[in-house]
Amino acid sequence: MRNLDQNSITDNALERIVGCDNPRLKEIAGALIRHLHEFAREVNLTPAEWMTGLEFLTAVGRMTDDKRQEFILLSDTLGLSALVDLMANRGKSASATESSLLGPFFREGAPELPAGASIARAIEGEPILLHGRVISTDGKPVSGARLDVWQASSDGRYDLQFDNFKGGEMNLRARFRTDANGHYEFRSVKPSSYPVPSDGPVGRLLNALGRHPFRPAHIHFIISASGYKPLVTALYIDGDRYIDSDVVFGSRETLVVRYQRDKSASIDSIEYNFTIEREGTR
Repeated sequence: MRNLDQNSITDNALERIVGCDNPRLKEIAGALIRHLHEFAREVNLTPAEWMTGLEFLTAVGRMTDDKRQEFILLSDTLGLSALVDLMANRGKSASATESSLLGPFFREGAPELPAGASIARAIEGEPILLHGRVISTDGKPVSGARLDVWQASSDGRYDLQFDNFKGGEMNLRARFRTDANGHYEFRSVKPSSYPVPSDGPVGRLLNALGRHPFRPAHIHFIISASGYKPLVTALYIDGDRYIDSDVVFGSRETLVVRYQRDKSASIDSIEYNFTIEREGTR
């Protein structure tokens, strides 16, 4: 039996996974062990503090169900989700549109609507028009590209959070296709900034750390087309008070857009061109 101390225990723990026959799992588990041990040594973690941490993670698990993912929220608010996204997209073409977080409110099965249709059905709010093109990095239009679109309402709620939500309704979300020139167009209402769910353990952590729980107003997109890499991104509304302090670190300077008055339609509009990469690049 070996006598372990606060330093040698790390090497001992690493020795116990030497026989792992999955190289990637072995790499990840080894790094996790090293960094966790070093973290505990750096802050001189006490048994009571570690128990508090375990109780916190237990509470996060209990809050997670088929309608709410508290662990994703924890990852998001710690900046880990954004970091993983940034690393996954490093090396992409400088002309390609930046990615942003998928978020927890994406839903499969949104209805496909014709160009120009509104995704806001019986929703109060100031109307807006969104339009632009989907092009490849060589500047050519991408015909038939699919745009999955979803957003929060003008009072900061997704359809899943509506008081009368019964499970099957779809609102403030839809799917569109680009035309032969790569053009897309649809209508909606102006989104609002909103707080992430803060009535659980992650919310209590944010409060304890002196952080606000708000995301700036934004509209989500997934853009996909045959032969191209899918793009998960969002457009963020210029002037929002939380644009520089997004609680989940998702806003990007190149994705900030401004409302422009469309005189012909007497409506505020957003024009934005998305640039996507072909498969096999990088």
